[in-house]
Amino acid sequence: MFGYVTVNEPELKIREYARYRAFYCGLCQILGERHGLSGRLTLTYDMTFLIILLTSVYEPHTREQKKRCVVHPTKKHDILCNEITEYAADMNLLLVHDHLEDDWHDEKKFVGLLGMNWFRRKKKEISLAYPRQAHRIGEALRELSERERQDCRDLDAVSRPFGELMGELFVYREDAFEGILRSFGFYLGKYIYLLDAYLDIEKDKKNHCFNPFLEMSEQKTFDERVGMILDGTLRMAVAEFEKLPCEQDLAILRNILYEGIRKQIVKDANERLGK
Repeated sequence: MFGYVTVNEPELKIREYARYRAFYCGLCQILGERHGLSGRLTLTYDMTFLIILLTSVYEPHTREQKKRCVVHPTKKHDILCNEITEYAADMNLLLVHDHLEDDWHDEKKFVGLLGMNWFRRKKKEISLAYPRQAHRIGEALRELSERERQDCRDLDAVSRPFGELMGELFVYREDAFEGILRSFGFYLGKYIYLLDAYLDIEKDKKNHCFNPFLEMSEQKTFDERVGMILDGTLRMAVAEFEKLPCEQDLAILRNILYEGIRKQIVKDANERLGK
């Protein structure tokens, strides 16, 4: 993912933010245990949200620990982790590998080749453990790459593959919650893809890169139109989220979906206005 699915820290209570950080640190810990130091370098706040949401839905046994780490070697800090943390760590590595592979095939980025080869063995192991997710993630990224190569300007069509990818990622188990979680992930994925494209519009113009908003960006009402598109897409995700029986960490989850995920838009608008 792109790092947008995070909290609006000032609006969280101290204990809520401490719990959020404990899940984040737990993911870092498990990435290191399962995939080494290179795995820890792929750590994202987005996957922390996945962990907190699925933990709230399924309520697995969660281990509470205090540990030191490389980043904070002098003081022990709280760590929360469970079976979903392990799932998120594996999905994170799968996404990173396929993204690096895509970078190599599409743009011949050397870092993509290095990273792809570095994580190849891990990808094979994870694909055997999670064949459904591995197949759909790879398929969706290929579809996305193809639509971008075709210079697709249809916002629904070009954002759909990433939405489907995210939908599959949120389906931890094929059970009664599968449909809601897949729909939620689908709309969240579309939102993330379109938000990333919107925030990158000036950079992509300068570098002559694909961006589905290129034509629309020349219109005077560009920001307002994109704001409506993003708001509508996020509302669809939130509507699905509210169908889930989440009680544990509900304040954190709502903070992310109602406030945190919009932070980057506000920050970008302020930068444009010189605030």
